[in-house]
Amino acid sequence: MSWNPTQKPDVPLAEEVDQIETVIIPRAKDLGGFEVRRALPCLKRQMIGPFIFFDQMGPAEFLTNEGIDVRPHPHIGLATVTYLLKGEILHRDSLGTTQRIKPGEVNWMIAGKGITHSERTAEDVRQQPSELFGLQTWIALPEKDEETSPGFQHLAEGSLPVIEDNDKHIQLILGKLYGEEVPITTFSDMFYADVQLQAGAQLPLDPDHEERGVYVLDGEVEIAGQSFGRHHMLTFRTGDRITIRAKKASRIMLLGGDTLEGPRHLWWNFVASSKEKIEAAKEAWRQGDWESGRFHLPPDDNDEFIPLPET
Repeated sequence: MSWNPTQKPDVPLAEEVDQIETVIIPRAKDLGGFEVRRALPCLKRQMIGPFIFFDQMGPAEFLTNEGIDVRPHPHIGLATVTYLLKGEILHRDSLGTTQRIKPGEVNWMIAGKGITHSERTAEDVRQQPSELFGLQTWIALPEKDEETSPGFQHLAEGSLPVIEDNDKHIQLILGKLYGEEVPITTFSDMFYADVQLQAGAQLPLDPDHEERGVYVLDGEVEIAGQSFGRHHMLTFRTGDRITIRAKKASRIMLLGGDTLEGPRHLWWNFVASSKEKIEAAKEAWRQGDWESGRFHLPPDDNDEFIPLPET
């Protein structure tokens, strides 16, 4: 009997390795002292369940009188979720909403047939140094709901379900998970959660949902005998039972849900099941008829907007 030095107890079985369907390393982009890492969409994967866009914003530090200024811009065919870990953002939209977003809160903005919004650092926050760290995700709407009326809902931190024990803390952001549900109406089955694990903690991710993903914000986790550090996104085979073990204190995001009825076209800030819907939205924004056209500017932020890209 020969001894193989690679056959250690922590080497995964072949079927365990296959549980990990995709490993995504987000591409980073420097926006002038403010780094964004985009995990979705990518060449390997357009969506995880209905999640079609996943950005990590920062962490970033701003000097006095600095901050972010994302001018009014349009969306169609999706809903956005802004979830902050540090700092705050001032959201304004064409429905007349003005809402500060702070850590642990949820902004659920339904674009549907068309909405315009801006994201800025509030003037009072700019009066001193500040920081910003968070996640922005887009959820593609089912084809039957793409033309729904736009909407907005804000949930404060205390109104979100929390699941915890001695070595784990889970805050559910959207959908249903581990027997809890967020009081926000979604258009398809989904889940989205912020999970903090102490070293050695184990968390099952049972096959209750068709598609599942994990994004490592910080720390290091082991799944199916393999270790993954920060800025890794993983997806898994449908039907497999997955266990996440924290090799050290870690923070991860869980996301997924039912697969939509087909792929989506994505151009700039528009998501749609057909190219024709994208073209119609482009033309409406190009015309800039803010009074009677498809898109309107936020009432409290209508002095400027982002022009339609040339390409």
